[in-house]
Amino acid sequence: MFLEKFRLDGKAALVTGGSRGLGLEAALALKEAGARVAVVARRASFFAEAQKALGEDALYLEGDVRDEARLEAIAQEVEEKLGPLTILVNAAGISWGAPSLEMPVEKVREVLEVNLVGAFLASRAAARRMKERGYGKIVHIASVAGLKGEPPEVLDAVGYAASKGGLIALTRDLAVKWGRWGIRVNALAPGFFPTRMTERVLPRAEPLLKASLPLGRPGAPGELGGAVLFLASPASDYITGAVLPVDGGATAL
Repeated sequence: MFLEKFRLDGKAALVTGGSRGLGLEAALALKEAGARVAVVARRASFFAEAQKALGEDALYLEGDVRDEARLEAIAQEVEEKLGPLTILVNAAGISWGAPSLEMPVEKVREVLEVNLVGAFLASRAAARRMKERGYGKIVHIASVAGLKGEPPEVLDAVGYAASKGGLIALTRDLAVKWGRWGIRVNALAPGFFPTRMTERVLPRAEPLLKASLPLGRPGAPGELGGAVLFLASPASDYITGAVLPVDGGATAL
């Protein structure tokens, strides 16, 4: 009875930023549960890793999440090729590190456009279709950086933190506005995981994380996918507007 609620057999799922890192892990979790998966990346050249992991039965779509018209076209293509769009995971994201007093403002704007505005545009494109059927799941990949400040020795990326804090607020507001249409909107707030985005930061931050985190280490590959699956599946149908930290206890401190 309960394990069946984690199955996604035949459901169409779209993952932005799904070609690598945490986005690819999300796509793999959804596929393993039976979903028909489409992934979006800015360039077709980014798909090599995903194609090896997901195989040729997944749908690979090139697009920039800042492009509203392209996102609408992607949502429509998913419906035409995979079926009604039921699940959206917003994992597309960028960062830019620099001391806050020296941070180029154009980089702050760029990060906000991708991480926050892009997530809104993708969510709206999906919700316009989910509304017609009275059901949908949207999962935002936020960050613990959106829940608390970080010392510069750990993370010095004020635009990234602001974008993830905004994404958490967006999650809660859309949950309230779209709940009447059966659309659940939730977020995950990962801590540090080994990805291309963190490859420069993690070696410096890891000793501090080991000393301070309750679980004493950063996240490992495979430790986010289960949380994605929970929020994307019927197992969480009575949950909306929630932010679930996957952070080794960082936000418990």
